[in-house]
Amino acid sequence: MVLTKFDKEEKVIGKKLYDYQHGAIDKIFDKINESPTNYNLLYQLPTGGGKTVIFSEIARRYIKKTNKKVLILTHRIELCKQTSNMLTEFEVENKIIDSSVKEITNEDDYTCFVAMVETLNNRIKEEKVDIHDIGLVIVDEAHYNSFRKLFNYFEKCFILGVTATPLSSNINLPMHEIYDDLIVGEKISSLIEKGFLAEATIYSYNVNLSSLKIGANGDYTVKSSEELYAKSTMQSKLVTAYENTSKGKKTLIFNNGIHTSRHVYEIFKNAGYKVRYIDNTNSKDERTSTLEWFKNTPDAILTSVGILTTGFDEPTIDTIIINRATKSLALYFQMIGRGSRIIENKKVFSVVDLGNNLSRFGLWTDDIDWHLIFKNPTFYLENLISDDEIERNFRYVMPDIVREKFANSKDFDFDIKEEYAVAVKSGLKSKYVLEKSIAQHARICAENSEDVFDAHILSRELFDDIEYRIKQYSYCILKSSKNYLKWLEEDYRRQLRVKISQEFH
Repeated sequence: MVLTKFDKEEKVIGKKLYDYQHGAIDKIFDKINESPTNYNLLYQLPTGGGKTVIFSEIARRYIKKTNKKVLILTHRIELCKQTSNMLTEFEVENKIIDSSVKEITNEDDYTCFVAMVETLNNRIKEEKVDIHDIGLVIVDEAHYNSFRKLFNYFEKCFILGVTATPLSSNINLPMHEIYDDLIVGEKISSLIEKGFLAEATIYSYNVNLSSLKIGANGDYTVKSSEELYAKSTMQSKLVTAYENTSKGKKTLIFNNGIHTSRHVYEIFKNAGYKVRYIDNTNSKDERTSTLEWFKNTPDAILTSVGILTTGFDEPTIDTIIINRATKSLALYFQMIGRGSRIIENKKVFSVVDLGNNLSRFGLWTDDIDWHLIFKNPTFYLENLISDDEIERNFRYVMPDIVREKFANSKDFDFDIKEEYAVAVKSGLKSKYVLEKSIAQHARICAENSEDVFDAHILSRELFDDIEYRIKQYSYCILKSSKNYLKWLEEDYRRQLRVKISQEFH
């Protein structure tokens, strides 16, 4: 049976569909019509573009035209419930299969099932469910790999995967090995231009990520991230970034680790801000209460770990703070996407990047060749700019809040690379560059302090600048082992203390 496209005389059911959504549905039905029943198709659309609306309408039309059933797979209970509610809006009778469902005995009462992957897999193995007459399987957040274990049960079905980022969460399981083709939806820039998404103002703060380690999944480990982001210097940088860009605005903070998130909570709480935390240790009631508070508190700060990257929609968010680094393109887009929903008085939102993610992936609105990534993910991943290269191109800019503490000084700039080139040309030892840098730092501390004790305290404000200069120096001398950099930095601070004391004698 040929599946017809949108019939303008058919009554409007569910949410209003926009032109680009109609276009996507038509393309998908064209593929269903021209392909064998066991065809696997992937559809890409940015977060906030309405993927759930699109596949709910697809399910409705598919069921009506074929009299076959539809199965929708999700990996989160929140997504299950959202999907079920949307299907109900489209007048699609559906049944959620989650951990509370031990057996399905009334399959014929429903035309559509929304299932948690692990639960459905267990029930099939236990022979507690026999969902027959499935013609279409829809996979939400298809870039995750947990769904693949179920595909063998539906080899004669048309499988439609939907995702904002057609790049597998596991480099060893590329999506082109599972899906036969990719349809690319509307671009983020186009959705912003047409008024469907808010525009992002991005603030990026350079962070030294040399201490981070890569785990088996290809992303930075939680342990190494916790060690870096729990440091007082990083906590201070986070608060400063918030106060400089988003003070008084509703803010969602993403971290890579529960301990970091709890530290963030404590530091904002101690600073007098309205803040709460949410992670997988909270009970269901605690999560509900916290999210309700966040929704109804205009200047709320919510610090989180992982669980709000998908299945969470709060349009009143003004600022997203990415207080972590990630190698995951999907996660990068998911985090920013949490702030992109528009409401009547919100057309712009802020993104504060504290993980060099902007340098790694580019702007959120940049055009991306998703077909290239889909067909050759290894090429894309191998050509991502490295942390070392990102840091080589850093240019430290003293934050305004720090610079105010050195108001009596005018000479802030010091180009390590330029000074090194001059030293080499003049036949001087490379250490001369650091000596000159230390003298400049000591001078501005003295110029802005009443006595030597104040100057020593003020010098702590220069730690980020010192770290940056040491890193640039190591690139010049081609010697950048972790231990050597640590020794250089400690030696620099020792000499700075001596030089500051000399300034007052």
